Amino acid sequence: MLEDGLSYPVRGDWIGRILIGGVLGFLSVFVIPAFLVLGYLVRVLERTIDGDEVPPEFTDWGDLLAKGVVGTVITLAYTLIPVLAYLVFVFVVVGTGGAVGGDAGAFIGVVGVLLALAFLPVLFLVYYAVPAALTAYADRGALGAAFDVDLLKPTLLSTEYLVAVLMPLVVAVVTWIVTAVLAVTIVGLVLVPFVQFYGQVAVFRMFGSAFASVNDRIEEGSPGGDVGAVDEADSTVV
Repeated sequence: MLEDGLSYPVRGDWIGRILIGGVLGFLSVFVIPAFLVLGYLVRVLERTIDGDEVPPEFTDWGDLLAKGVVGTVITLAYTLIPVLAYLVFVFVVVGTGGAVGGDAGAFIGVVGVLLALAFLPVLFLVYYAVPAALTAYADRGALGAAFDVDLLKPTLLSTEYLVAVLMPLVVAVVTWIVTAVLAVTIVGLVLVPFVQFYGQVAVFRMFGSAFASVNDRIEEGSPGGDVGAVDEADSTVV
């Protein structure tokens, strides 16, 4: 999976795509280019699920923008809602401890602090779920698919998807190292957005491949993997 993901961005006429993606990444502070980049990444997911081995071109910019906006809505929904709910819960616990006072209040306050320290696992869960939601949206072309538990569960519980989530961490580390090296000089700093775009395309290729692999197995009706809900989802996932 890692080798396929890393080789994917430079297949076909790759120079033009990397140039456009890098320029859009550089201009992402103006928001709309950021939507276009995310829209392109959603298109990468679509093409990967469809079995295409070459990255898509930057065409139909209106469609890219629309996909990017929807992708942003999905990402914010998965990120802000659980994070805000968790923070409110922590504040309520800490506030309750302060209101109760005494030993009981101190104990509740300690529990609140421990909950605050447990915030990192919450962030990991968000990181784990968002790519699956975006891939489900890319597969079905509907916003509701990103929140369809029956569609998402087989992917989230699969070994393929777990690997697809962990492998990008390797890509991210390499990208950070390359970025740090390039940032030493002005010329190198200019190249950073292009390296980052390359990494993003590689990562989304891995997510799409994992999703396609799980769903292909479901459609074939064959057991296997660590997907405990494959048989149950078989009647709901096409």
